[in-house]
Amino acid sequence: MNCNAYHIQAESIVDDVMRAWPATIRVFLDFRMDCVGCPIAPFHTVSEACQAYGIETATLITALLKAQEPN
Repeated sequence: MNCNAYHIQAESIVDDVMRAWPATIRVFLDFRMDCVGCPIAPFHTVSEACQAYGIETATLITALLKAQEPN
């Protein structure tokens, strides 16, 4: 995966997002999502994880994109 060309989307796999941008791990934790270390993370999309936790997908993606930006 080319991280420079890849943008976080609703269809992005949660595990891929956390591996490509470790700063996003804090976002999942801040939203009280147990995705870090979850055996389902390599299979769940961001959208599916949001559905499971009752979180608005657009809200999480906005926070993930912010974490994805270089400091």
